[in-house]
Amino acid sequence: MIGQDMIDRFVALLGPKGVVTDPDDIAPWASDWRGRYRGAAAAILSPASTQEVAATVALAAELGVALVPQGGNTSMVGGATPPADGSALILSLRRMNRIRSLSPDDNLAVCEAGVILSVLHDAAEEAGRRFPLSLGAKGSATIGGLVSTNAGGTQVLRHGTMRALVEGVEAVLPDGSIFDGLDALKKDNRGYDIKQLLIGAEGTLGVVTAASLRLAPAIAARAVGWVGVQTPADALALLRLAETMLGDSVEGFEVIADETLGFVLGHIPGTRSPIETRTPWHVLIEVDHADLSEPGPSDRLEAALAEAFERGIAVDAAIAANEAQAEAFWRIRESLSESEKAQGPALQYDISVPVAKMPAFMIEAAQAAEQAFPGTTASSFGHLGDGNVHFHVRAPKGTSDGPAWIAAEGQAINAFIHDAVVAAGGSISAEHGIGQMKRTELGRLASPARIGALRAIKAAFDPKGLFNPGKLIPLPGEG
Repeated sequence: MIGQDMIDRFVALLGPKGVVTDPDDIAPWASDWRGRYRGAAAAILSPASTQEVAATVALAAELGVALVPQGGNTSMVGGATPPADGSALILSLRRMNRIRSLSPDDNLAVCEAGVILSVLHDAAEEAGRRFPLSLGAKGSATIGGLVSTNAGGTQVLRHGTMRALVEGVEAVLPDGSIFDGLDALKKDNRGYDIKQLLIGAEGTLGVVTAASLRLAPAIAARAVGWVGVQTPADALALLRLAETMLGDSVEGFEVIADETLGFVLGHIPGTRSPIETRTPWHVLIEVDHADLSEPGPSDRLEAALAEAFERGIAVDAAIAANEAQAEAFWRIRESLSESEKAQGPALQYDISVPVAKMPAFMIEAAQAAEQAFPGTTASSFGHLGDGNVHFHVRAPKGTSDGPAWIAAEGQAINAFIHDAVVAAGGSISAEHGIGQMKRTELGRLASPARIGALRAIKAAFDPKGLFNPGKLIPLPGEG
């Protein structure tokens, strides 16, 4: 039990600004973004520096108090929600929001964990560079959380996940020691790569306090197109054609079911379909140039789409005429999760399958789910080029009690979808992490070797089990 005497110790350490105890102030941070998980915490601890984080962790270790690291609280899998029994405190990194340095010459930015992704985007743009990772929650997601979950997003096709963009990490380990690994060394063979262990660890091995991030040249010109296609197989054929004709200038390639597009058009004011024809599937494609060489990206994309029409791949298409239209196209994509959420109760899956198998999976898995669970509807959208889709199974129309439906049907539907993913050679978590939502399923489906390694690493770093308890690592009996 966390008593007032323990809270007083943290107040003495961090000062009144560093400890929040008002239940009304804590409440928004004690539940996840989707509203699936609700926890309890006696306080939010908000250190303002790496040294204060280290001191806070050391004190928590002394007192035997568990900590739940938290940034923007945008986890899709309950990864930053404290336990419901109040046995942990929230460790907020939001006060650590400085960009310590940004060097165009080195193509490197050193950001503290609380820096919001969109703030980094703006700072990089001012310096003539860009940070090539974006996602719908860019206005609230923080660098520490993005590192800790190995976030993906819409530009993975060209630039990779967060793991590929992190050159160095600073973190506080469970004993309160500081791992200073911010140096962006291209070659470093000093044994185990601690940085890579911390990336994607979801705060279970260390609290990321800062990261050195790789920047890319600013975009001199871009073309954004919207293409209507008949099937996901046509979408994949379009991607391969674009790669052949446009090379590595393809920055983004997203596939969206028409039903899902309709959710956005009905929910987000001011949105409209970029094309006149309502096709069963849609593709959003972006082509970028770092220079102003000719032909420009619009001309090159137009040539690729002309070839797609010639081959019967594309049904209709539009290329944004200006930046405002390009942003409008992308606004549709970035509003998909919000619009899906507005449709009512649903189970959401962030999954990956081999790219060649994705077109069939998107069709067959949806049909199989609807047949197995009458009244439900299923569809998917996402990053076709890197094999990652967001697959949703929605409750039957008229379902008024979402939690009750999830409690009754969720476990069976989860197992059904995840079994299909594993049968296709895929992963039950592509970019959102495991959190608490998928922990049991990871234990059920992962190999004993994987589970054993996860538990051994966790025990080595955090023998007291005080860092983000109940997340990522399957409990005994779950694997």
